[in-house]
Amino acid sequence: MEYVIIILLVINIIIGIISIFKNINEANITERLGKLELSINKEIGEFKNDLNKDLSEDFNKLNEQVEKRLMLINDKVNERLDQNFEKTNKTFINVLERLSKIDEAQKKIETLSTDIVSLQSILTDKKTRGIFGEVNLKHILTSVFGEKNDKVFRLQYTLSNETIADSVVFAPAPLGTICIDSKFPLENYQMMTDKKTPTELRDNYEKQFKMDMKKHIDAISSKYIIPGETSDQAILFLPAEAIFAEINAYHPDIINYAYKKKVWITSPTTLISTLTVIEMIIKNMERDKYTSIIHEELNKLGIEFNRYKERWDKLSRSIQTVNKDIENVSITTDKISKKFETISSVDIKELENK
Repeated sequence: MEYVIIILLVINIIIGIISIFKNINEANITERLGKLELSINKEIGEFKNDLNKDLSEDFNKLNEQVEKRLMLINDKVNERLDQNFEKTNKTFINVLERLSKIDEAQKKIETLSTDIVSLQSILTDKKTRGIFGEVNLKHILTSVFGEKNDKVFRLQYTLSNETIADSVVFAPAPLGTICIDSKFPLENYQMMTDKKTPTELRDNYEKQFKMDMKKHIDAISSKYIIPGETSDQAILFLPAEAIFAEINAYHPDIINYAYKKKVWITSPTTLISTLTVIEMIIKNMERDKYTSIIHEELNKLGIEFNRYKERWDKLSRSIQTVNKDIENVSITTDKISKKFETISSVDIKELENK
């Protein structure tokens, strides 16, 4: 019995020590968990503030960079447009001036009949007429496109078939490289239009004139239309407005023949109009090119914004996960605290009496 009593006393002492130890550990664990929760909440709050601040700064910087780039692009486009419009206006002014001078020259030629003899003597030689046509063609090209504009036109251009065109114009697609060749069928034209010549002879000269024109058309079509290298069209340049007017007024068969051969007959006035249209197309394409650059930059900006949204969504999901973990930790903390309260509420004396 004495041994039993001693054992019971020792057990009670051990239970008391364990109870005291539990009370001490429970208080320490509760205190530490509380501090841990406060520390986690504080760090999360600081993380959110820093994150919001960094995101706000990055977004502001991104907006500033985008605005600067758009302003630079806008300034460049406006500058190029202003330059192009200025050049176009100058070109039109030059064209109008040249047209007025050509009209004046035509009037002088018509009124000053005494000078026709001297002009005929100059243009009697075919070589001289050829030089006259080439010079006139060069004058028109430089008036429209400017001096030495090799990107748009060239004179005496050699093709792959070793033929030399008086000039070529590098028009935009789908036209491509257009060859221009000067022709001046003068002799038969003069005899055909000379009212002093008998009618029968004039009819014969008219046939010869048509044959000359068709030969020129065939030569241009065969030499200056090369698939894959030039445009499928070419231009026959008549340096005399009178011959051009004669053909269009009284010889539609020549126009139809040229149309079938894809050769366009032009005079100084109509050639200027044609080249001016090509010049406007080139300017518009250049302007459209800068418009496409702006569109491309905006597409790049859209891609960057999509990346920003993806990263923000990913970060938002991470924050939500952290918040969920914090809630889980809080729930676990509450459960542990309740367990400790239950343990603490147990009466050791009642257990000992039992």
